[in-house]
Amino acid sequence: MNIPNALSLLRLCLVPVFVWTYFQSGANSHSWAAFVYTLAFATDIADGYIARKYNMITKLGRILDPLADKLMTFTVIICVAQDGVIPMWAIAVFFCKEALMGLGGLLMYRRVKDVTPANWWGKTSTGVFFVVLAALVLFPIPRPWSTGMISFALFLTVAALFRYALDFHKLMKLEKK
Repeated sequence: MNIPNALSLLRLCLVPVFVWTYFQSGANSHSWAAFVYTLAFATDIADGYIARKYNMITKLGRILDPLADKLMTFTVIICVAQDGVIPMWAIAVFFCKEALMGLGGLLMYRRVKDVTPANWWGKTSTGVFFVVLAALVLFPIPRPWSTGMISFALFLTVAALFRYALDFHKLMKLEKK
């Protein structure tokens, strides 16, 4: 177990902590939840940086890192939707995109024993999702604005899906040769 993988595991452990803090009744509960979410995002940045800089990229890490990211993001989007801040269809779009990514990753792992590494679109959509969801956790943003914000974040994440699909297609063509 290397440091980047340990940070990904920490991020997985922060998922229930976020839920617990988000739904507390105290005046600062959403501030604490945003802190937990920010800590999780910081571990995401740190584990990627450390893994690349010190050549600690592992197959386990290429699975744990996106799993931790997606579980945290999915958890936050569900909590925000539960509070009525964003429409429920946003969860459906996010879930469908992640299900497709998961199925593609599983298929790729079965065929080539690896998964596609993160790309610029994926990193950008993750960063935008973080900023949008953190803002929605912290601030009482009126529904039309919050819907617009989450729609923009979802647009980027679907664009990332298409980019990953192209990478997947290329890799599968090479695998057949």
